[in-house]
Amino acid sequence: MPEKEASASAVLIDGVADWLMSQALGEADLHDIVGGCCDRLLAAGIPLWRGFVTFRILHPKFASVAIVWRRDERTGTVERIETLHGEAFTSEDWRQSPINHMLSTQIPFLRRRLRGEEAFLDFPVCEELREQGASDYVAWMVAFARDNEPGPHQDGIIGSWSTDRPSGFSDSEIRTLVRIQRRLAVSLKVQIKQQITHTVLATYLGKDAGRQVLDGQIRRGDGEMLHAVIWYSDLRDSTRLADSLSAEDFLETVNSYFECTAGAVLANGGEVLRFIGDAVLAIFPIRDGDPRSACEGAMAAARDAEARLQALNQERAGKRLEALDYGLGLHIGDVMFGNIGVPERLEFSVIGPAANEVARIESLTKTLGRRTLASAEFARCAPRDWESTGAHALRGVGTAVEVMALKT
Repeated sequence: MPEKEASASAVLIDGVADWLMSQALGEADLHDIVGGCCDRLLAAGIPLWRGFVTFRILHPKFASVAIVWRRDERTGTVERIETLHGEAFTSEDWRQSPINHMLSTQIPFLRRRLRGEEAFLDFPVCEELREQGASDYVAWMVAFARDNEPGPHQDGIIGSWSTDRPSGFSDSEIRTLVRIQRRLAVSLKVQIKQQITHTVLATYLGKDAGRQVLDGQIRRGDGEMLHAVIWYSDLRDSTRLADSLSAEDFLETVNSYFECTAGAVLANGGEVLRFIGDAVLAIFPIRDGDPRSACEGAMAAARDAEARLQALNQERAGKRLEALDYGLGLHIGDVMFGNIGVPERLEFSVIGPAANEVARIESLTKTLGRRTLASAEFARCAPRDWESTGAHALRGVGTAVEVMALKT
């Protein structure tokens, strides 16, 4: 390559490296970092046909993520592939992959020519890529810590570059890719750690509470007064179930019940605040002063929960397991939404009379024989075919509260 042309390419590659560092300093999407890096490498003259990265994540559903870029005319398309726990690192494709080989042997670099006299197709993926048009395959690995235990649970990034140029990558291009891939790994590491932080906080606190903590509300007493629809549901006969089932079977049963109730809350715009034993405390915030939207969200969640429970009980009947049931209380009120506890151990939750009242309303579902009960305040904001069950004295509440039930 002429010196002037080589210098121009070096400037463009410097631009890719600088761009990757800027992504590490901001809040960028992993998908956009990989796609943007590959697009820029292609624009700088690297004959990239496919780019691939994969990494482990800390997530309640997924074990790992892979991001695949493929050239499409002048730029590329990006695909994100998430692998569930239990499916990662167990398939035959995984066992026969270059990635598994590199992790097992701790080889940080692997190259396979896919065409010509030097072709070496010792992994199934090499055959697959050649059939799709690739001519050269370069895999790489960057570990995040030197004391990582070798194997699939190692913390780091594994990736690969492929080209469809008949002659493959040149030595100069591979040197460029090696330089860029370390900066790509740095940028991805920063964003992966940020994503893990958001995921952990959202998983254990809820999305809104997690966001408030990240925004700085971390001191005891930090919070806000919130007008909200409050949901409280409780599994029926849980003590008897706990006594009659093994710990593993009871845990599975409770989680199935949470899928019905808490899952319905989340699917309909609510936020789960706490799991209190086998009870669910959740809210549907009223942010614009009009409670109707929040009430309708709670009613939609209640219908969804009943449908989920019916499907679950049909499944349990097929296994000759007894049906599950729950009680649900719905209420509207003002609550303090914030940090409670001691400075060394805080919990982001709701406190206030309304939170106590909704739990007392739910407790009446057992004595009144109704699955769902609501306060009169809630019923007025969610018009349905309600009927009054009368005014009830609730423990810890000074005046009797009118409690409503849907007509059956």
